[in-house]
Amino acid sequence: MRFGIVVDSACDLPAEFCAAHGINILPISIRLGEETLVDDRDPALIMRYLAEGLGARGAAAETEPYTVEQIRDVFLERLVLHYDCVFCLTITSTRSPIFERARKASFAILNSYQTPRRAAGIDGPFLMRVVDSQTLFAAQGVGVYEATRLVGANSTVGAIRERLEFIARNTYGYMLPRDLYYLRARAQKKGDGSRSVGWFSATLGSALDIKPILRGYRGETGPVGKARGFDTGAQALFAYAQARVRAGLLVPALCLSYGGDLAEMRALPGYDSLRTTCGEHGVELLESPMSVTGMVNVGVGALTLGFAATEHEAKF
Repeated sequence: MRFGIVVDSACDLPAEFCAAHGINILPISIRLGEETLVDDRDPALIMRYLAEGLGARGAAAETEPYTVEQIRDVFLERLVLHYDCVFCLTITSTRSPIFERARKASFAILNSYQTPRRAAGIDGPFLMRVVDSQTLFAAQGVGVYEATRLVGANSTVGAIRERLEFIARNTYGYMLPRDLYYLRARAQKKGDGSRSVGWFSATLGSALDIKPILRGYRGETGPVGKARGFDTGAQALFAYAQARVRAGLLVPALCLSYGGDLAEMRALPGYDSLRTTCGEHGVELLESPMSVTGMVNVGVGALTLGFAATEHEAKF
């Protein structure tokens, strides 16, 4: 059976990893003033967003994932011909409509795939499974990494789906923002102020250089710690991730993404120690620039981190 993997462009994974495993991307359109950007994780677009300072306009941007019809067309025109089973792993359904749109599209796809496959001389059924990652950004990559391992091990469709849903429930995602004013402005634009950094917290935090450490877990997002200064916050986050690596992960991978040049992330305090610890414990460290969609939503210079682990209490 030919397996395929589909993710939305907010999933942060290295371009080389996606190319090596044939991972397909569902783009997200971003309206910046009079210009529309199509975020398909093209490294050139990420570089342009940073080099031209487009993030200064990001808080007011409009983002629009593929519609149900667009997702359906991508599958019927291409994916049903290349694969016999596709796993679509989406950003958490509590923060984006992509999961629900993909789920609705799956009904039309599974009712219509026979015609294009028959015309191409392909026998046999086509299967599609949509999985809510329950997390976002770098953490979304953890489930994708596990999917590639399961496909490589020739696991059954049922076993893969069961495992991916288990990993989704046990994936921890963390984010450290640089600009609380930006985060608040973006939350207001999306009508999400009740779940985000308030005006007083943003003002006080910026004045004192206090940075919140935010967690995404089982579809819920919120602060779990704080640090004075971005570097201090990054060091605390890296140290926490090291402790989880030593305790043992459910998937031998730790994903990092950064809203800027990765050289800046690698220069942060605690990074070298985290990389060494991952190497000592057989954990692959996957690093990528944050997607343009991610930077629009949380700001340039933000750091995100994700791994899968047994249930535990985060302490910072």
